[in-house]
Amino acid sequence: MSSSAKAPLGSVLYISHGGGPLPLLGDAAHKEMVDNLKHVATILPRPSAIVVISAHWEEARPTITAGANPSLLYDYYGFPKESYEITYPAPGEPSLARRIYELLKNDGMAPVLDEQRGFDHGLFVPLKIMVPEANIPCVQLSLLKGLRPSEHVRIGKALAGLTDEPLFVIGSGFSFHNLQAFFSPATSQVRSMNEAFEQWLIETCSSHEVSEDERERRLVNWKSAPAARYCHPREEHLLPLHVCYGLAQSPAKQVFRFKVMGKMASAYLW
Repeated sequence: MSSSAKAPLGSVLYISHGGGPLPLLGDAAHKEMVDNLKHVATILPRPSAIVVISAHWEEARPTITAGANPSLLYDYYGFPKESYEITYPAPGEPSLARRIYELLKNDGMAPVLDEQRGFDHGLFVPLKIMVPEANIPCVQLSLLKGLRPSEHVRIGKALAGLTDEPLFVIGSGFSFHNLQAFFSPATSQVRSMNEAFEQWLIETCSSHEVSEDERERRLVNWKSAPAARYCHPREEHLLPLHVCYGLAQSPAKQVFRFKVMGKMASAYLW
C-alpha cells in the first residue's frame, strides 16, 4: 500500500482470495487475481490498521481476534510443505478489537473477544500479497453460524461507527466458490452460469440505478440471483461482501474482474 496520507474508512474492499495458499505459490491460474491485489495495494493510502472479515471463520457469536501477536492458522490441507511454512508476523491491535466489540455490543449483539485465535489464510494470503512487509496491525472478525445474510449486513452497519478511524476493511471471500466446478469441464453452460451471477453481482453492488433499499434487498435475497446456488453451494465466501456493503451502504466505486482457476470472479472497492 502507498505510504502517503492515511486512508479514511472509505477504504472498504471485498476480495476474491483464491484457493488456499495457491496465490502465494506462483500458481498460473491465480495470476490475474494476484495482479489485481497488487494493483489495489498501490491505489490505497496506508491505513492505521486492517480489519478482515474472513470466509474461513464462523462462530455462534461475532468474535474478534484480540491478541497482540496472533499466530497463523494453516487451515488448508494437501498442499506442498512450503505452504505450512508461510510467515506473516503482522501484529494484532487489541484496542481496535475492543472498539469493534463495543460497537457490536451497543447494537444489541453479543460479541466475543478471542485473545488466542490466530489469523487464518483468508487474512494472511491476500495481505502477504498486498502488504508483504506485514507491518500494519490486523484484526480479524468472524462470520456468524447460520450464515444469514441480513445478520452480516447488520454487522457491517454496526462497524460504520468506526468512520472516525483511518482503517481499511476487507471482506475476504470469493465471488465464485463452487469447489467441484473448479475441477470439472468448463462447458458453455458452466461459463454462462458463472457469467450470469457475476453480472448480477456487479449490477447489484455498483449500479447507481439501484437504490440502497433495493441493493440491500437484493443482497439479502441473493439466492434469487441467476445461478446463485451453482456459484455458491454454500455462501460463506459471499457473506463477507454483505458486511462490506452494510458498512458502506453505497454503490461500489470500483469493480475489478479477473479469472481465477478458469472462472470469472470479481472484487469491489468502496
